[in-house]
Amino acid sequence: MGPVTLGVSIAVPEPYGTFLQRKRESFGDPAAHGIPTHITLLPPTEVGAEALPAIDAHLAEVAASFRPFPLRLEGTDTFRPLSPVVFVKVAEGEAGCTALQARVRAASGPCARELAFPYHPHVTVAHGIAEEAMDRAHADLKDFSATWTIGGFALYQQGADAVWRLEREYPFGPQTAGVPRQADLSRPPAPAQ
Repeated sequence: MGPVTLGVSIAVPEPYGTFLQRKRESFGDPAAHGIPTHITLLPPTEVGAEALPAIDAHLAEVAASFRPFPLRLEGTDTFRPLSPVVFVKVAEGEAGCTALQARVRAASGPCARELAFPYHPHVTVAHGIAEEAMDRAHADLKDFSATWTIGGFALYQQGADAVWRLEREYPFGPQTAGVPRQADLSRPPAPAQ
C-alpha cells in the first residue's frame, strides 16, 4: 500500500455542519461536496500506510488527555489577500483548538509538520472562488452563530475522488478498557483545509 492523505479535524455538528456545507456549495466552491464542515487540527498530510498504527496510537493518547470544552462560531472574516479564504470565526474555544492542534502536530509525534501559515482555528465557507462569490459568502454568513461542546476529534482520509472519509473518532478523556472506539458513520467526514 502506498501513501495516503490524512487530515485531523473537529466536525461541526448538525444542523450547522450541513447548513454551512450547503452554503459553501451555493457560493460555487467546487470542493464543497467533498469537504464537510470542520475545524482543522492537522491539514492534509501525506503519510506512508505503515505510519497509520503509530498515528492512531498518538491521536488516541492526545484525545485521552483532553476534556470537552465549549465552542462558539460567530460571524465571518477572511484571510484575503494573503489567502483566498472566507471563514466563520471561532469566537469561543480558540485556546482549546490551538492547544489540541499543537498536541496533534507535536514535533515528537508521527503527525509532526510545519504549517504554511500560523494556526488560526476557523470554519472555511469559501476557498479559491471568484471575488464576488467570496464577498457574498462574507456578507451572507455575517450573522451566523452556533454553540456546542467539543467532545473529541476525528481522523479522515482523502479518497482518489477527492472526498474525505471518516476513518476513526477519538473522544476526549480516558477510554474504558476493552471498549473500542467506533466511527460514527452517520456523520459526514470533515478534513482539513
